[in-house]
Amino acid sequence: MKLIIIGNSGHKKVVSEVAADLGFTIVGIIDDTFENRFVKDGMMYGNTHHIHEMVKETKALLFFGIGNNKVRKLIIERENLTDEMFAQLLSPLANISKSAQIGSGTLVMPGAIINADAKINKQVIINSGAIVEHDCIVNNYAHISPNATLTGAVKIGEGTQIGASAVVNPLINVGDWVTIGSGASVVRDIQSNVIAVGVPARVIKNL
Repeated sequence: MKLIIIGNSGHKKVVSEVAADLGFTIVGIIDDTFENRFVKDGMMYGNTHHIHEMVKETKALLFFGIGNNKVRKLIIERENLTDEMFAQLLSPLANISKSAQIGSGTLVMPGAIINADAKINKQVIINSGAIVEHDCIVNNYAHISPNATLTGAVKIGEGTQIGASAVVNPLINVGDWVTIGSGASVVRDIQSNVIAVGVPARVIKNL
């Protein structure tokens, strides 16, 4: 299986390792720091305007090596990328329930746990050691950071980032494009487009 990674940052390193564990061969790197297309040591390079032609030539799937939620969404919309163009990367070292649903372009890192009837939508990052408990819903472009815990039936909105080691209590709804600080304890619903931190988590800024 062939894979082209979009993004050449540190996040690409962990994506590359999970891809290798799953048997993918990386044949191309896309990054807007590259002005032109070129081939070096058998690897194809180009910028985001070259995505479609590189996919056509290599017949590879795509995956983001970009951790920034807004940038992932921007590139998909600007370049008209469709769900079927993307792989899923589900680490064999993660524990994923057979009843969980996981969308295209989603990364599940080693040590993550996704339990019964959880629904993880597209282009989500479930980072190392994160726990998504039963019946949770994690919407598009969200990022559940290392060792964060979503307890039962939590709903996470589009583009929201749950910080490292944060805990979201059962039945809580967190809105779209929210940032929850590292180590926070979310005990009540959080509206969209805010930053919330602390124990218990309180909104400190509108976005």
